[in-house]
Amino acid sequence: MKLRYFPSPDTAYIHRGRDYFIAGFTFFCVAVSLVIDAHANLLIQNILGVIAWVFLVGLLIGENREIRVQVVIAVAFATAGEHFASIYMGGYTYRFENVPLYIPPGHGMVYLTAVALARSGFFLKYARKIALFVVVTCGIWSLWGISGISAQGDQVGAILYCVFLIYLFKGRSPMVYLAAFFITTWLEIIGTAAGTWKWAALEPIFQLSQGNPPSGVSAWYCLVDAVAIGCAPIVLKGMNRIADWTKSARSVLVNRR
Repeated sequence: MKLRYFPSPDTAYIHRGRDYFIAGFTFFCVAVSLVIDAHANLLIQNILGVIAWVFLVGLLIGENREIRVQVVIAVAFATAGEHFASIYMGGYTYRFENVPLYIPPGHGMVYLTAVALARSGFFLKYARKIALFVVVTCGIWSLWGISGISAQGDQVGAILYCVFLIYLFKGRSPMVYLAAFFITTWLEIIGTAAGTWKWAALEPIFQLSQGNPPSGVSAWYCLVDAVAIGCAPIVLKGMNRIADWTKSARSVLVNRR
């Protein structure tokens, strides 16, 4: 299985406790928060949002500037996407027909988890086996969705699975996309099973059948990852230019004095 930017078998794998902590903590928080929200009122939901923001800021401590910028971009892009896909299009609906306050920081934690797992020694060491597992598992899930066995059908899931494969084999950061599959599948299965949100039986544009959740749903999160990774250098470059301009302006003012 050939992926771009795949780690070499001779790579020295470093197992950093921080990476595993970020992943484990996020997996735990996702499960607890989604189950709580499934039975909570709007006040509790908002409190979960405040806690999620605190957790995200805490997890970003110790990350470099580039990762922090990527997380900010991921949060902004995913939040806009949530309002478009859920509120405007009705592709899926949350319990209170809103976008819960914990969703934006949650996307940040999910993205950071994908990055942490992608750079972890475990993922780098077993990259090919993990890739094979993801491709086969998601493929079987997608086939099940269009086989007629599932009650709701899942044509959208099969399409998204194909998109996911394109990301995986042609994208810039396949390890991040592999990691995204695990955390996003985890949160989607728990969220839909608990009733925190529900995907529409028919997607709103072409009226294709859609699973709850769609099998290839991780492709949407790969898009968020791709945007964050692709836009971060541009944003950083702009920030550096602004910093240089500010520094130059201060120098001119000081010299005039």
